[in-house]
Amino acid sequence: MNSQFPINQNFTKESLKKQFRLSEFLAEKIISSIAFLSITIIILIFFFVFKESLPIFHFGKSEKAKTEVSSESMPESYGSTSVEDLKPESYGSEPKEDLKPEAYGEPVSQSDLKPESYGEPVSQSDLKPESYGEPVSQTDLKPETYGDVVVEPLTETTTKDSSISEENQHQDKVAENNEGTDQTWSTFLTTEWVPVSNNPRFGLIGLLIGTIKVTIIAMLIAGPLAILAALYTSCFASKRKKEIIKPIIEMLAAFPSVVIGFFALIVLATFFQNIFGYDSRLNAFIGGVAMALAAIPIIYTISEDALSAVPKTYTEASLALGASKWQTAFFVTLPAATPGIFAALLLGIGRVFGETMIALMATGNAALLSSNPFESVRTFAATIGAEMAETVFGETHYSVLFFIGSLLFIFSFVLNAVAEFYVKGKLIKKFQGK
Repeated sequence: MNSQFPINQNFTKESLKKQFRLSEFLAEKIISSIAFLSITIIILIFFFVFKESLPIFHFGKSEKAKTEVSSESMPESYGSTSVEDLKPESYGSEPKEDLKPEAYGEPVSQSDLKPESYGEPVSQSDLKPESYGEPVSQTDLKPETYGDVVVEPLTETTTKDSSISEENQHQDKVAENNEGTDQTWSTFLTTEWVPVSNNPRFGLIGLLIGTIKVTIIAMLIAGPLAILAALYTSCFASKRKKEIIKPIIEMLAAFPSVVIGFFALIVLATFFQNIFGYDSRLNAFIGGVAMALAAIPIIYTISEDALSAVPKTYTEASLALGASKWQTAFFVTLPAATPGIFAALLLGIGRVFGETMIALMATGNAALLSSNPFESVRTFAATIGAEMAETVFGETHYSVLFFIGSLLFIFSFVLNAVAEFYVKGKLIKKFQGK
């Protein structure tokens, strides 16, 4: 056989040298350029978001509006014409004295003009206001009583809404004291989100609590369902069932967020309200259930990959020692894939934390501080989606919304980085025995 196919063993440095191929060189450069461009775009997006939120970090007094016009801003004048020299133009030589109104008949003097009278004249002293019954003085007014309830009579002083006037005076006084002063940072740790007011307040505590509440509800629902589904698919389902179950669950990730939000708004809200009988139809629980539907595909896919990556020697050794399939799955396979499952949960949290449309349509959008899961809430992402189009470019409200966006960006970036580099790296080292 060697005589039929002789092998050339005369290898030289030139023959072993990699030949230059233009197509491979271009493909390599294009791939590396796309990767570099993706990283650059992410950095530029974060730079833009953070730059738009920078004005709220500037302490001190802001410049007040000018009410006087300086001499430098006066319009230019041409010539020395004064206002007194300006006279209307005249056309023709006809004097104004010749212009007289037309007269019909003999002229009538003003003294001859008298008002028409109907009947005998009535003097002003005879005119009196009509009265119905005896006149009632303010001192005669007494409060009426209906059982234990006392109703005060209406007078000129009580018809004024004193509460509204006092509130307006208080807001005007606060606005006057804070005029020209940046008070944004002092309101971040409050619970009130009132961006449009004489005294605007940008309390992030209510938004943060609402975001955390919805995230916890969503993960309590999506986490167990997705992990158990991944465990069944990886350890118990046949190959035919696996080919059916996995694409169906992953297909849920292709659903637009607005479709899931609309489903929660129309179907889930009515269904759960009829079951639990709460007052607020849209609340944190409805938003959490809807966001769980969006997070299940991510958690399922990554968990199933982690469970399938467990070496077969682990399961074979467990079964050889007499353990059942369920014992092997729960006490051998699942603990071995814990780092990957933890990474899946982190990515699911990031998906829920930054969700906009579902939170905007299903949570009620009311920043209420309550431990009740059936109360309306407002999240960070929903606040940006609801108010960004109504803000004025460059104002404090505009900058605060971008600051919230930078917080979401940092949170999602940190979660993805931890899940990708630390947790998955730990999983690989565990399987390699390092």
